Amino acid sequence: MMERFRAFWTKVISPIAHLLIRLGVSADVVTLVGTVGLSAGALIFFPQGMLLTGVLVATAFVFSDLIDGYMARSQGKSSKFGAFLDSTLDRIGDGAIFIGLSLYFAGPGDSTLYLVLCLVCLLMGAVTSYARAKAEGLGYTAKVGIAERADRLVAILVMTGLSAIFDLPILLHVVLWALAVASTITVIQRVWVVRRQALAEVAAGPVS
Repeated sequence: MMERFRAFWTKVISPIAHLLIRLGVSADVVTLVGTVGLSAGALIFFPQGMLLTGVLVATAFVFSDLIDGYMARSQGKSSKFGAFLDSTLDRIGDGAIFIGLSLYFAGPGDSTLYLVLCLVCLLMGAVTSYARAKAEGLGYTAKVGIAERADRLVAILVMTGLSAIFDLPILLHVVLWALAVASTITVIQRVWVVRRQALAEVAAGPVS
């Protein structure tokens, strides 16, 4: 589903990407601006209880993640640094969303329970990404799990927006429970998969 979503929006944003290329804007600049915009939307508006405004601003900048990748590929300038920068700033953007929601529940949302759930989502989302990166650094693969980054991002933004539009806080509450559980399961899945690979490597013995 996420691949079809990405393919559709790639077609939509391609004219914007080509315009930026003609203007001499680099993919790395787009990545940076997108992260700053997304983070600002979440950290400025969510704590004030302006959930829909925060979602709309954050969503507008989320598309920079598609634009920068398309720009790099179309110019043949994909680089290891670009991939590193994109991945690093993705973590900042994801964190800003859950920090913003944590501040909302510490303020106008007035719920210690859902503040804690936001922090669980923040922690497990970070560990999910770290587990995969660390596994790949050790020569294993850990691209498994029921809650990939794109799934988490779409779910939290869509449900936060709908909860504000229809004045149904339960929608935000449900998605936070779901993401906290799904992210935790994903971490466990990745640890299990890497453990199996490590045991298989030991069983195979040293390569002669």
